[in-house]
Amino acid sequence: MNYMGLNEIREKFLSFFESKECLRLDSFSLVPKNDASLLLINSGMAPMKKWFTGAEVPPRKRVTTCQKCIRTPDIECVGKTARHGTFFEMLGNFSFGDYFKREAISWAWEFFTKVMEIPEDILWVTVYEEDDEARDIWVNEIGVNPERVVKMGKEDNFWEHGTGPCGPCSEIHVDRGVKYSCGKPDCKLGCDCDRFMEVWNLVFTQFDKDEDGNYNRLANPNIDTGMGLERLACVMQGVDNLFEVDTVQNTMKHISKFAGVNYKENENFLLP
Repeated sequence: MNYMGLNEIREKFLSFFESKECLRLDSFSLVPKNDASLLLINSGMAPMKKWFTGAEVPPRKRVTTCQKCIRTPDIECVGKTARHGTFFEMLGNFSFGDYFKREAISWAWEFFTKVMEIPEDILWVTVYEEDDEARDIWVNEIGVNPERVVKMGKEDNFWEHGTGPCGPCSEIHVDRGVKYSCGKPDCKLGCDCDRFMEVWNLVFTQFDKDEDGNYNRLANPNIDTGMGLERLACVMQGVDNLFEVDTVQNTMKHISKFAGVNYKENENFLLP
């Protein structure tokens, strides 16, 4: 695994999915268009909701983007963990009734292990506990060690937001080593510490949840994947947190000149 700049990572991702016949689109505006449900765009798929529901026809059934996002539900974690930020870029590849689990899983593994050259022995996978299909693909087709494919419950591995399209998801985590562990004897995948960093989430949108709470299968299931660009940069650059990746550091150094305070120079400036 070689050092790679954030801008290079972004381009490699988008080019890779262009090679899979995905249409590359520019980042949409942070201000949602014709969507009163959101104040600001908070995910890669948010600007495409009408394409997922079928209310509008997408320009192509396969799309890839690097979407600028602002997310605040985890704002209390910003500055306290290595992986949370309010503004970030979300790498994504999407399918609107075209490819599904097999391709999404296979391409994700190919991108990580072949393009990024991330060692397989530091990668872990989670799947929804009832999604035997996804687990079978990971273990029997991709060849991931069964001990590294962990079933988790609905809270962790099922994406839904009220009613509408939803489905199980599969997350890829990177084991960053004991250095980033909380030190507890039971520290393992799923721990809130910074050792096992979730980097990529593959959402298999295969249900439509109705007002009565029923999960009806979609005739044309979709793929919605999202990966934090800064999180992947942390892995590729071997830095401690999102604020130490190359592009953020360039900005921080410039600000430090005006503030007269250097990053990490005085621990009293850290949040309690």
